[in-house]
Amino acid sequence: MEGRRNRNRGYQQLRVWQDAIGLYRDTCAVFRRFPYELKRVASQQLASVDSVHRNIAEGYCRRSINEYIQHLYIALGSLGESVSGLVACRSADQVSADISASLDEKSYKLENGLLRLVESLEKKRKQGTWTDSLMIKETNESYGLGLSDSAFLQNPSTPTLRYSNTPVSQGENT
Repeated sequence: MEGRRNRNRGYQQLRVWQDAIGLYRDTCAVFRRFPYELKRVASQQLASVDSVHRNIAEGYCRRSINEYIQHLYIALGSLGESVSGLVACRSADQVSADISASLDEKSYKLENGLLRLVESLEKKRKQGTWTDSLMIKETNESYGLGLSDSAFLQNPSTPTLRYSNTPVSQGENT
């Protein structure tokens, strides 16, 4: 698929979309291991995280700044739902503190990126400077990163997650 270009697939170049895919991947790795009696909880967690990257892509592909911004807000809502689910699972000792912290850190970064992207798009909408070509590019500024963060964006390191089929008590380190 290299070399193929399609202006409707520009969302794949967005860091927020890439981060949403990474969060989905990591969430799947954790919640697919849930026992049968918690499959509904796991399914809901996966659905809410899955919705984030899908709404980023759908809004982008609508080719309308108003719909794009609306879908980014929907993505933020789904991300909020997933963070709430993660907090509940941690509170019920269904995920370890390490896993919870790792997924929360990724969610926090993604949430801030989405908020900054929305802010940037709303500013462009207000100024009347919106064009299709602006949809493809995301600046470090709009993602809330300084130039020193460019190296991180080229080679982000993903912490290794450790999984547990058994609940971990609040004070226990895994």
